Amino acid sequence: MTSYVTAQINIQDREKYALYEQGFMEIFARYEGKMLAVDEAPAVWEGQWSYTRTVLIEFPSAQAAKAWYNSPEYQQLATHRWAASNANIVLLEGVAAPI
Repeated sequence: MTSYVTAQINIQDREKYALYEQGFMEIFARYEGKMLAVDEAPAVWEGQWSYTRTVLIEFPSAQAAKAWYNSPEYQQLATHRWAASNANIVLLEGVAAPI
């Protein structure tokens, strides 16, 4: 079943974060990920949104998402993200049929 990863990111150091961005897509593609949205100014309908970047990505399954995130190459690349930002990242499992 399709699964989604969403990240709310506050970037403090864009130069260091750029090192993360440079290697991201190559690793991401190996795990059948699909970039659905990257937005630095989402329209806030309710509440407050204090993040500098919001990301939504799709994987064919939760297993594929976990394999990507836990892979040694992604964990090594993520050291740049951790040094340059802080984030909330969650895995959402898709629904079998519309609700």
